[in-house]
Amino acid sequence: MNATLRIAGIQMVSAPTVPPNLETAARLIAEAAAGGARLVVLPEFFPILGAKDTDKVDVREAPGAGPIQDFLAQAAQRHGIWLVGGTVPLASAEPRRVRNSCLVYAPTGEPVARYDKVHLFGFTRGTDRFDESATIAPGRTPVVFDLPAGATDGVPALRVGVSVCYDLRFPEYYRALGACDLVLVPSAFTFVTGQAHWEVLLRARAIENQCYVLAPAQGGRHGNGRRTWGHTMLIDPWGEVLGCLPEGEGVVMGEVDPKRLAEVRASLPALAHRTM
Repeated sequence: MNATLRIAGIQMVSAPTVPPNLETAARLIAEAAAGGARLVVLPEFFPILGAKDTDKVDVREAPGAGPIQDFLAQAAQRHGIWLVGGTVPLASAEPRRVRNSCLVYAPTGEPVARYDKVHLFGFTRGTDRFDESATIAPGRTPVVFDLPAGATDGVPALRVGVSVCYDLRFPEYYRALGACDLVLVPSAFTFVTGQAHWEVLLRARAIENQCYVLAPAQGGRHGNGRRTWGHTMLIDPWGEVLGCLPEGEGVVMGEVDPKRLAEVRASLPALAHRTM
């Protein structure tokens, strides 16, 4: 029997305050775990999409301490899953800016990886104006983590690359991750940019890196008036979309198949053909 890893991407329509978002996340994590998911990933800004950009600064947490991080650690331990906390606002050295941090927890509830978003979104079109650099301090370092062999129901060890939202537009970031079996892209794409570019960029990253891509998203009309694109997706290393949720909260589930990874890489060994 071919061993596969069941994974889940959670789509949310996060509210402007933290408590209701933790309640929603808890319910959807439980749904994913009950469906057999061993790795569950939340979207960017899952705990808060504030009425003002500075709201996330007001609820920032020190690394390793705070109710949002406690929630993630306890949920991972309760369900015995690998849990990736979309992004969480963590304190930076600058009082008016936070790190937009993607946190990874093992089934024991222990933190195993942290990625601070490197590329910060800026966009202006009509009434749509975004400048993440005003409230977010950028990270500098790509991050990967390993799911050890035997820890996921007989699946061989898998290397997982971590990225966030706007990173998706920078293919060099994914090359810097090295050879990954699965890449995560928790996101909160705007409706305008998502409609134009979301799927084509996700499929391109899967194809050129010959890996699975799981992209959990924010998807709907938020309490702050913002509309996000949604379309949480799981994509295989050939670029085939295995699952998609267009809008609203919910769970997208599917399998990472090591045999499929090997077949794609053997039939078209593009990674081995690289010269730069």
